[in-house]
Amino acid sequence: MAALADRIKQWGAELGFQAVGIAGVDLSAAEGRLATGSEWDGTARWIIWRATARFRARPAQLVPGTLRVISCRMDYLQDIPATVEEELHDRRSAYIARYARGRDYHKVMRGRLQKLCDRIEAEAGPFAYRAFADSAPVMEVELAARAGIGWRGKHTLLLDRQGSWFFLGEIYCDLPLVCDSEKENHCGTCERCIEICPTQAITAPYRLDARRCISYLTIEHKSAIPRNCGRSSATASTAATTASSPVLERLCPPV
Repeated sequence: MAALADRIKQWGAELGFQAVGIAGVDLSAAEGRLATGSEWDGTARWIIWRATARFRARPAQLVPGTLRVISCRMDYLQDIPATVEEELHDRRSAYIARYARGRDYHKVMRGRLQKLCDRIEAEAGPFAYRAFADSAPVMEVELAARAGIGWRGKHTLLLDRQGSWFFLGEIYCDLPLVCDSEKENHCGTCERCIEICPTQAITAPYRLDARRCISYLTIEHKSAIPRNCGRSSATASTAATTASSPVLERLCPPV
């Protein structure tokens, strides 16, 4: 299965993925984190999220028969001429997250994942699988970190040496592939993301208050954005930013 794992990574690169890794399905060490943070949000969406928490940490319960998870990384819009810094200081328009400017990434990611599955099946024979593109209760950052395609930053996003400007997609499968090793965490003592977060949403390393997160407030939150969601400039910052906070992402990669 080591040879097949290597070929899967090669096929993934040919399909436009910048990194492909393979992880096991034992996420018991991470399951405890899902039991915390219920104070962050009391909405119906959060209640539903809590109800599906066990599926997130137990891939084989979400998709019976799953032995491995193929984690795929797809970079987005690296060729925009202007830098993030220039765009943030352009007062003529609001900042729209880079990932939201192209095609619907769910469709692009799902299409590439399906093509990868088709390629695997053509070469290795029929196998059971299910592909996910931000479409089910999946611990995508945890799985990607275990698959060796990055490490979890203190802002909770996956990082590699190029930063966090990418999407993640997963293939749950019943192939006993050789798992990859995790990457070293390079954050060290750096806490710049915590210090600079415009809404103080990162309350501690690896801990996020969704009620203050710009990404949550502009995508998942269905009512008015609260005025007291952080520093005095937070409301203006949130109002001028759509879909995510580039402030944190532009800090990395770490040196």
